[in-house]
Amino acid sequence: MRWPLSTALLAALLLLVQADLWLGKGNLRYVWQLERQLAGQRATNEDARALNSRIEAEVGDLVEGLEIVEERARSDLGMVKANEILVQVAATKR
Repeated sequence: MRWPLSTALLAALLLLVQADLWLGKGNLRYVWQLERQLAGQRATNEDARALNSRIEAEVGDLVEGLEIVEERARSDLGMVKANEILVQVAATKR
């Protein structure tokens, strides 16, 4: 007679564990929903990273481009900023 009682107890415990897994606070449906949200957020983050790198490259090009323009204006045209003294040294060939 003890065998069916122990079997019934084990089955009841198994049902309790399964019920908690399916219906409890951290159930599988909730975990799957969180995984979908995480995948969506990762895709959004990757898009933002790509946009940030494009913007960073553009800013770098603009900064570098302005420096090159200023350098050319100084060397070719002798451009001088306000409150600046221009000193040119001529190199001699030997």
